[in-house]
Amino acid sequence: MWRYLKPSESNLRLWQLGLLLLILVGWHLASRNQQFAFFLGEPILVAGRVWSWFMPFGFGPSALFPDGLPGNADIYLHLGTTLLETVLAFGIGTVLGLACGLWLALAPTASAILDPYIKAANSMPRVILAPIFSLWLGLGIWSKVALAVTLVFFIVFFNVYQGVKEVSPVVLANARMLGASQRQLLRTVYLPSATSWVFSSLHTSVGLAFVGAVVGEYLGSARGVGYLILQAEGTFDVNTVFAGIVVLTAFALVLDGIVGKIEKRLMKWQPRTGETEKL
Repeated sequence: MWRYLKPSESNLRLWQLGLLLLILVGWHLASRNQQFAFFLGEPILVAGRVWSWFMPFGFGPSALFPDGLPGNADIYLHLGTTLLETVLAFGIGTVLGLACGLWLALAPTASAILDPYIKAANSMPRVILAPIFSLWLGLGIWSKVALAVTLVFFIVFFNVYQGVKEVSPVVLANARMLGASQRQLLRTVYLPSATSWVFSSLHTSVGLAFVGAVVGEYLGSARGVGYLILQAEGTFDVNTVFAGIVVLTAFALVLDGIVGKIEKRLMKWQPRTGETEKL
């Protein structure tokens, strides 16, 4: 019996759900202390706020929610703005990071010249660029996209650069002996070698794209989930703050799941860990 309770591939999802339930129950019990609830909110009220955002009609007063938690039909507008900023930043940052990483990995002279500038740009706290982007691009979505792109770009860039550099010299020599051109090497050797590095960076970049969009909304915007969270913080409404965090986290997981599906489809040629061990 006990062996069925041990974490395994077949019951892993149940263990994950059980851990989430344990955290929520612990949070609920701790929130009975009013001082604790003031700082970390109450899970039931957080869930009620999320419900009222997405189901704004027919959610009247009840014994559980005496204030009725009035719905906010504008959540779709705010959420749509944040998701648009995130997807644009994720796409633009990925393309730029992939292109620049490949170029500099295959151009040693240019890489040597630009190396100190790239390191300086990467070490710069990107948050300080937000006011500059707002000045250049205004308070619309593009200033938030630009800030998020700076976060995504370097993650993808360094992973692609390293992935291309890790290509086996033996594989390259064999491909050249078989008459492969530079374009063929790029398509059949360099890109496949860098693919696993690219997807590893994309899973990290999903969260950073959301961070860039929300931080930009914090520093100057009139819409977006970050804007809603900022307004809630101004009134010490911690439950709405956590509701915004939950919504952003849920959509970040959805986007990360999409990246994972694409990765599985494109990486079918790569043997799994279990298959490698059998070999």
